[in-house]
Amino acid sequence: MLFLLSCKKDKFITDSAAKVHFSQDSVLFDTVFTTIGSATKNIRVINKNKQKIKITQIRLAKGNSSQFIINVDGLKGTVFNDLEIAANDSMYIFIQVNVNPTNINSPAIVTDNIEFNVNGNQQIVVLEAWGQDAYYHKTTNALYFKDGNYIPYSTVDTLQASYDKIGNDYVWKNDKPHIVYGYLVVDEGQKLVINAGTRVYFNYKAGLWVYRYGELRVYGQKGNEVIFQGVRREADYADEPGQWDRIWINEGSTNNTIDYAIIKNGFIGIQAELLGDTLGVKNRLRLTNTKIQNMSMWGLYCLAYNVYAANNSINNCQEHSLNVLLGGNYNFIHNTFANFWEKEGAREKPAVFLNNHAGTQVLPLDTFNFINCIIDGKLSNEFQLDFDYSDVNRQPKHKFNSCWMKTTLDVSDVSHYNEIRVGSTSIEYEDKANYLFQPKSGQNQVKNFNSTVAQNNATIFPLDIKMNARNTSSVTAGAYEFN
Repeated sequence: MLFLLSCKKDKFITDSAAKVHFSQDSVLFDTVFTTIGSATKNIRVINKNKQKIKITQIRLAKGNSSQFIINVDGLKGTVFNDLEIAANDSMYIFIQVNVNPTNINSPAIVTDNIEFNVNGNQQIVVLEAWGQDAYYHKTTNALYFKDGNYIPYSTVDTLQASYDKIGNDYVWKNDKPHIVYGYLVVDEGQKLVINAGTRVYFNYKAGLWVYRYGELRVYGQKGNEVIFQGVRREADYADEPGQWDRIWINEGSTNNTIDYAIIKNGFIGIQAELLGDTLGVKNRLRLTNTKIQNMSMWGLYCLAYNVYAANNSINNCQEHSLNVLLGGNYNFIHNTFANFWEKEGAREKPAVFLNNHAGTQVLPLDTFNFINCIIDGKLSNEFQLDFDYSDVNRQPKHKFNSCWMKTTLDVSDVSHYNEIRVGSTSIEYEDKANYLFQPKSGQNQVKNFNSTVAQNNATIFPLDIKMNARNTSSVTAGAYEFN
């Protein structure tokens, strides 16, 4: 009897009613850039029968012309014959897609089917992907260092199809996304102009480098921002930090401008620093109406630089949202620094950190104005000063006016702090998880600042980051106006 049962179990079920089941009957790939390829997805093919089942054939319907790639039982191919699945067992099929360039600016749909021939039945799993053509800025050179490390790069003039040349300006086209490999360098004497609606995607460790005496102009618009992010488009990467490196801006231009940008999911949002060792070289970054979020290190990292920043929301970074080292000149007006990092690696450093020295060398912090700003986060203290006062000729000139801070520092010195409100409990925001750091209605602790400094600076920026009108007589701190 046992022998008979064993023989029956080893036989294939051949009944035409016996089929296989799938973990899903369709596989959708979100937008995939041409030539890059997708992440790998999979389906399970399940035999729910009490006997083995034979799949006579598995094939891609479009055969060798398919843009999809499947792996069955460890082998890649388009046709697979005579595959067995034991009773109440399953097998995996792994799927990728490589979309061919189309020279079509808008996304195009790519489809195919995986066909299964089982006991005379044809079963299918639908495959679908959206393919997007792009401008690919690939590396052409490398900068080598003595330790063997190197930075692969290309310059903005390399890919002629990606820009219109107007004088010394390289004006990027925005009809297709821009994909950056390695570092894309705005070289000395070059100006890169990025207009509203442009999407910039960086590969791992890639970045944008505005070299000495180069210049960057980013002109986004409300609702049509310029977006800088990693190249991976799958849902698992939508909120993954550290996917690309940074925007790196050196000295030489007083006209670096970023307005209405979203900079997300990188290592450092913006690094503004002198590349040379001579202080006093002209440099300036004007940063307005911009969101920097979800960085695996710092949001805005400044070294001996000149920054004018207003109406920005810089938040949820693994270390500081704002990290200022080696002095410089800074004006921050109506910014929200809110750091509620909740990803891997607990954050121990405050949202805002200021420093004026390198070891024992004191460096000039000639201007540091913080006006109508919010400093907030999960820590009990989100504000730290690391000042060296030993050089009487280089005393840090810092002034905080009409701000709300979550801090344990003493902010009673009126020579540095005016109309400062301190809270031990964080502000309630509309949607921290989705980076909407607009305070909820009723968060009156950040409203009704009425110093002359608060009013004058609110008048300079009468619209908030969402282009809502500000109350310029009874002022709300931060980037957002709210009821």
